[in-house]
Amino acid sequence: MIKRKALIFGLKGTTLTKAERKILNHNTPWGIILFSRNIKNIIQLKSLISDIRKNTKDLNYPILIDQEGGSVSRLNKIIDFSFFSQKFIGELYSRNMNLFYHYYQIYTDIVCGILRMVGININTVPVLDVRRKYSHKIIFTRSFSSSAAKVSKIGKISVELYNKNKIATVVKHIPGHGLSKQDSHFKLPIVNLKKKLLIKKDFLPFKNTKSLFAMTAHVVYSSYDSLNAATHSKIIINKVIRKHIGFKGIIISDDISMKALKHGLIKNATKALDAGCNLILHCNGNIKEMRELIKFIPTIDRFTQKKTSLFYNFLR
Repeated sequence: MIKRKALIFGLKGTTLTKAERKILNHNTPWGIILFSRNIKNIIQLKSLISDIRKNTKDLNYPILIDQEGGSVSRLNKIIDFSFFSQKFIGELYSRNMNLFYHYYQIYTDIVCGILRMVGININTVPVLDVRRKYSHKIIFTRSFSSSAAKVSKIGKISVELYNKNKIATVVKHIPGHGLSKQDSHFKLPIVNLKKKLLIKKDFLPFKNTKSLFAMTAHVVYSSYDSLNAATHSKIIINKVIRKHIGFKGIIISDDISMKALKHGLIKNATKALDAGCNLILHCNGNIKEMRELIKFIPTIDRFTQKKTSLFYNFLR
């Protein structure tokens, strides 16, 4: 039985520190997420991941990365993927569907080839947020389309292509971040759209996804819960994500150190778990904060253990 802390941590640099090794050895988080600051070249990246797995004593230990393409491309020091934003992919789909599929398959195969080569087994894609004219720039080029139907179709293709390559996906930002006019890294977005319109457009792309994982939005949907962001809302997680959308996989919070969440670090984490998130994401690599979280965050529950076993079977 897999028993780990219900946490995903970011690392400080390109090699493990002594303190990070200690955490991986004695209070193992569920997984590790990598960023551009952790990558110099492919040889260094392979060495870092090998060291992580050596310290966790797990050849299939979950290692995540944000490799969306476009403005969120953590692998650019290996191959520059900044041209291939999800907006670019969506526009290609609209122009020529057959050409889109061939190009997108090649792109996905290349990304997955690099991920498998270095040992990364989860990519936090696709972004299923439906773009609006007024969407904040933090989302704008990361969205496939302003059409919910197109986002839904491309999203399903994306998950299928990654699944074929044995790289698990994390759909985000569930139940939909496209209406946000603020950057949740710095401010809490509040969406006042009526339920009927949210269901028709923003929630649609997340329905029936075959992704093993989903990441929450730090967004308030006032027609459902005027007090809490989705990450902290039992109403959103239970009624919208679990029941209406029907998502059955592991729910990961977005980064709890983002300024959209107004409570302290520990309360942000515990509120997310209490609301129904299964794993807490902490990205900044601050070892002091990591040690604090390790003390207070429990090991994963039975549901997450079961779903983690399915993830390990998926990798075979």
